[in-house]
Amino acid sequence: MSLQTIDPTRYQDQLDEKLARFRQTFAPHGLPDPEIFVSPPLHYRLRAEFHILHEGRKIHYAMFAPGDSISLIPIQSFPAAAEPICALMPRLQEALQASNTLRDGLFRVDFLATLSGELLLTLVYHTHLGKRWEAAAQDLAASLKLPLLGRSKGRKTVLQRDWVLESFELNGRQLQYQQIEGSFTQPNGQVNRKMLGWACQQLQGLGGDLLELYCGNGNFTIALAPLFRQVLATELSKASVQAAEFNLKANQVNNVALARISSAELSQALSGKKSFKPLAHLDLNGYRFSTLCVDPPRSGLDTQTLALARDFDHILYISCNPASLAENMAVLQETHRITAVAVFDQFPYTHHLESGLLLTRRQR
Repeated sequence: MSLQTIDPTRYQDQLDEKLARFRQTFAPHGLPDPEIFVSPPLHYRLRAEFHILHEGRKIHYAMFAPGDSISLIPIQSFPAAAEPICALMPRLQEALQASNTLRDGLFRVDFLATLSGELLLTLVYHTHLGKRWEAAAQDLAASLKLPLLGRSKGRKTVLQRDWVLESFELNGRQLQYQQIEGSFTQPNGQVNRKMLGWACQQLQGLGGDLLELYCGNGNFTIALAPLFRQVLATELSKASVQAAEFNLKANQVNNVALARISSAELSQALSGKKSFKPLAHLDLNGYRFSTLCVDPPRSGLDTQTLALARDFDHILYISCNPASLAENMAVLQETHRITAVAVFDQFPYTHHLESGLLLTRRQR
């Protein structure tokens, strides 16, 4: 993570600048006026990672200088982090400084929090973690009253568990999400709730079956599943698929089939060009897909997935990169028009802006 200037008095100004760039980027596509979902100006990040600088027996949290992946700057606090993370930081720093076993070789500390109050701590080392470290770490976890794990040279030492359980209300449902350490989760929990609410509102009443690509741990899957007859959700990350399976059971969602497969491979399977083992248990011909939901990486949709998307009546496209979204829209606008737009300020005080489009197929 890079250090950023966090000034609540400048929050609206920086958001207005991002919105102006967004509108300019999509001006050629006849963009409707977007709904705007703002972030809390402070304590909005549920994930935070800090490097550790050593100064004799003292250690300091540190972050990279803006635009510099080499120079580390010591920090005393990080007001973007969720309040439980901010409260833990000085206590953890003091405890680590007091223990040679926990301090030596430590070069990064990761925090993962939830809106529902859980917190997971990861200590990352250059050195091997042995029995002495495990004993000291167990004592630290007990004193802090939270789960803790260690990472070193590609190995993970889990003392209690390597996940947190998020829980929040959405449209009258109490949703639960297992979030595994090291896997992708939405960093801004409050904005994520707003994003899920907007997505449900757009797809309400469409019916039919839903195909979801890049489903992650089921963030959208769990929220959207009740709106459709059947859902086929795909994801490539093994850890995310495991979390999604847990989350489907925890939320008693029974109309979702989950497959660990890439979007490009699924596109080939649905076109009948090739069969894949992860889909062998599914009757693909039994689906009547009306809607496609995609939340791709920053690079956007590949050529095969874009070709697949053109055949859907509705596309819900969630994007973390307006540039790649605009490139994809240059293709999709031939078959679809934009009927709803929203922007979600997941990353205040940065140039990043999350957005969502609902695309409706043009009449043939």
